Amino acid sequence: MSDSHDEIGERLLDAALEHVPFDGWSDTTFRAAIADCAVAPALARALYPRGAVDLALAFHARGDAAMVKRLNETGLDSLRLRDKIAAAVRYRLEAVPDRELVRRGTTLFSLPQHAADGARAVWDTCDLIWTTLGDTAEDYNWYTKRATLAAVYSATLLYWLGDESDGHTATWEFLDRRIDNVMQVEKLKADVNRNPLLKPLLAGPNWLLGHIRAPRRGRMSGLPGKVAARNRA
Repeated sequence: MSDSHDEIGERLLDAALEHVPFDGWSDTTFRAAIADCAVAPALARALYPRGAVDLALAFHARGDAAMVKRLNETGLDSLRLRDKIAAAVRYRLEAVPDRELVRRGTTLFSLPQHAADGARAVWDTCDLIWTTLGDTAEDYNWYTKRATLAAVYSATLLYWLGDESDGHTATWEFLDRRIDNVMQVEKLKADVNRNPLLKPLLAGPNWLLGHIRAPRRGRMSGLPGKVAARNRA
């Protein structure tokens, strides 16, 4: 019985991971994976039209899936939200079998022609974290939560790539500090909104933000989202 296309795609990705530390996410790696798996080049191109770029994105998606699985299997209900987020980011990084694979990926997605793909991958990771943790935001907070987490995740990822501490303890401490910083900003925003002297100044911005809605699931072309239509008398 022949393998399904999904199975062949997984085999190609597994084979590519053996070459990435030496040749990066490159056409050389893609060709080597095809040869290792004895897959027809046309089929490999059909599965990964952009070659190594799509392989790198598939590798990222595999890590996301492992993170979600671990989150769903781990009892986090008793934790504070900030600790749940810290656990999710940590699980995502711990899903990586070899940091060199990610290091090579950051090189690939730092190229102008692939920067949008890299940004989308990070955004999708942060969206998965919030969704898995049960986020129900339907307004502009849907965007601010993911954008803020993307900044925390990206900074932590870069720190982790250079961290040589035992058990990456320095990275987890760095992550905790970044999340604490974000929580302080959120507290400041809440205090400003409650301040009777400052609240009138925010009426306009808050009105505009109140018309922004989260995207419907499955509608994810470009940066997702929509603006709510104004009620008409």
